[in-house]
Amino acid sequence: MIISENIYVMLLTEPFFATFTEKPICDAKSSTEVLVCLSCDSRTEVGKLIEKALIARGTALRKPEDHGFMYGHRFEDIDGHIWELIYMETSPT
Repeated sequence: MIISENIYVMLLTEPFFATFTEKPICDAKSSTEVLVCLSCDSRTEVGKLIEKALIARGTALRKPEDHGFMYGHRFEDIDGHIWELIYMETSPT
């Protein structure tokens, strides 16, 4: 999956993923293994990606957080992985 020009994500089935490690695969629905955070270009992009995640059967976690200079929202995908989407203002206010 192409996230941006420099960011790619590989989504694997669990049996294939298991061939990459000798460790047991955790159940991300009952344990947290990683939080993935992606930087977005705007608040609108954060909203659009959350909308796509919900259409793909993801679940929104918490309400969007607006700190003025930083805006974010997070979702859990159907496998239980947590994704955070952040827009941070880069110019001084």
